[in-house]
Amino acid sequence: MTTPTDITRAINDLLFTPELDLAEALDRHFAPDYRQRTDGVWSDRDSFAQHMTRLRSLVRGGSIEVHDEFRDGSRYADRHTVTVEQHNGRTSRTEVYLFAELAPDGRFLRVEETTLLVAGHADDRDLAHIR
Repeated sequence: MTTPTDITRAINDLLFTPELDLAEALDRHFAPDYRQRTDGVWSDRDSFAQHMTRLRSLVRGGSIEVHDEFRDGSRYADRHTVTVEQHNGRTSRTEVYLFAELAPDGRFLRVEETTLLVAGHADDRDLAHIR
């Protein structure tokens, strides 16, 4: 990868471009040994792929809005809000505080994030962890 990834491209490819094969989206933005901690729970790349597969089955559309974004060498951080429209008619907004390390090729190697449901049904808090 010549251009380092960012959260907007990653989320759009993973979640809001269902015609893009999930394996291709993962390879585009995440290193093979990728790890993620969301709200204190660690996942490896396979677990993350399961999470994205489940989300894709629930999500009809949505958007991402980046409020703050910082990059310093292999370090990346942002604060963003993801709006998700589900097939069941519900819409939710989740604010995310993300800190990451990029692999030498510019893909995400490690992400640690905390999520906060700011609008939507209380059950939508589980979207950040669903598998």
